Amino acid sequence: MFKYLSAQLPFAFQRRSTRGNAAVVVRLVLVLLALIILYSLVFHFIMEWENRALGTDHNYTWITGFYWTLVVMTTLGFGDITFASDVGRLFSILVLLTGVIFLLILLPFAFIQFLYLPWVEAQTAARTPRELPDSTTGHVVLTHDDAVARALMARLAQRGIPHVLIIPDFDEATRLHDLGLAIMMGNLDSPETYRRARLDHAALLVATASDAQNATISFNAREIAPDVPIVASAGEEVSVRVLKVAGCSRVLRLGEMMGQALARRTIGGDAMTHEIGRLDDLIVAEASCVRTPLVGKTLLENRLNELGVNVVGVWERGRFQAAGPQTVIGPNTILVLAGTKEQLVNYDEHFAIYNAAAGPAIVIGAGRVGSAVARALRGRAVDFRIIEKSKVRAQGDNVIIGNAARESVLIEAGIKDAPSALITTADDSVNVYLTLMIRHLRPDIQIVSRSIQDHTVDTLHRAGADFVVSEASMGASVMINLLDRSDLLMLAEGLDITRLALPKSLAGKTLAQTDIREETGCTVIGVTVNGQTRINPDPNVPLVEGAEVLLIGSIEGERRFLERYGKS
Repeated sequence: MFKYLSAQLPFAFQRRSTRGNAAVVVRLVLVLLALIILYSLVFHFIMEWENRALGTDHNYTWITGFYWTLVVMTTLGFGDITFASDVGRLFSILVLLTGVIFLLILLPFAFIQFLYLPWVEAQTAARTPRELPDSTTGHVVLTHDDAVARALMARLAQRGIPHVLIIPDFDEATRLHDLGLAIMMGNLDSPETYRRARLDHAALLVATASDAQNATISFNAREIAPDVPIVASAGEEVSVRVLKVAGCSRVLRLGEMMGQALARRTIGGDAMTHEIGRLDDLIVAEASCVRTPLVGKTLLENRLNELGVNVVGVWERGRFQAAGPQTVIGPNTILVLAGTKEQLVNYDEHFAIYNAAAGPAIVIGAGRVGSAVARALRGRAVDFRIIEKSKVRAQGDNVIIGNAARESVLIEAGIKDAPSALITTADDSVNVYLTLMIRHLRPDIQIVSRSIQDHTVDTLHRAGADFVVSEASMGASVMINLLDRSDLLMLAEGLDITRLALPKSLAGKTLAQTDIREETGCTVIGVTVNGQTRINPDPNVPLVEGAEVLLIGSIEGERRFLERYGKS
């Protein structure tokens, strides 16, 4: 125990505050010792005075004087040595009160505050690393604890990629470490921190704090690791150039990306295809089935495969389902289509006549994300109205100034005829409230909502949102791509395109001979052989060893695919 304590206390006393408090304790103990000596001397003087004044015969040694002082100060009060005069009794009271204050109050408090607690903190600090092992390599270093970082760490853990989050605050680092996160303590504005994080052997540095903090982080990190990719988030457009000067390899404007993602989810009130993702020549798009002859029939009955497109899945009120021949199209179904540009144009030619729009789309919020949504919709030639509370932000003829939580404001904006509503506020609870309200007013409207935290996505879906774009998942997916994973494309919350090497167990087999969709929930929408990609490949053509397959599905579906069929 004492050996362990001696190893931990030196670390605890490295802190300036602890050293200062320890000095106070030392002075307190010295004062106590001085009082014990003083009271022992006074004890003898009063005893000699009583012998002369009262005629007593009490002769005590110096050791007895110390004994009496300690007995009284500790309130043991044996009573074997007492004074006979009032002066002696008053002195006894003084010694007693001094002992109570020092021994029962000050010293116990000092022991707990300046000895026990530093020892406990030293134990905790010893569990929170301040340096990574020399063997650490290929890891991802994160510098800010936020929703994007948490989502990214979850993705990295799922893929078995080592990572560490640097936290400068001792208490916060301890708390996160106890939660099971990979934590390292260090000051973000010190190059030494990145040296101890083995940044020069890392795969990526991620900075998602404020623009100013990200610039400082990038500048110091670049000094230690000249060649390691650094990706940072930026709120303002002007910050992009500054961050690149500071050393960033890639700067992400997550607000702008979120706005574009929300706009892509908007059906725009027609039955035509709207692109939501592209990988090489493959285009993934969505198309609403509202007021089309597709409603009420199965995919087999609708014979959409004759148009050349592949219906890989359907959205039903925010839930993605893999599509099969017997999948029935409902009034709120949105098809997820995969094909080439020519194939999707062919689809549009058949369904361009079906238009369900009677009014403009409604965008709630004119902040960074709302403004980005407006720019994206304008680029798609989609009519829209913006509802904004702040008169400073509210600019333009198509802006309604007011609180979207009021029914009268929504009606003024045209909620009764709008094909879709896009909720862009930065408060998840407000987004849930608005979703519930709009779904109550318009059961048939399309609702697309922004989500800050991953755990709110399901709540928003249950509240009635058709699509939810999680800022955390979107940012994490983009950063995963920067780890030499250009083979991953996030289409929507829980829906990705992944490029994988063909597992050996599938070589020589045809897609028709496998049960990939049934067993994994993923769909093969492309096969690449010798650099040439076949979109919507013939299911009766054998798969060639060394080929790559394009899978569309969830991350969980990809995991099941690898577990079922193995790797190449």
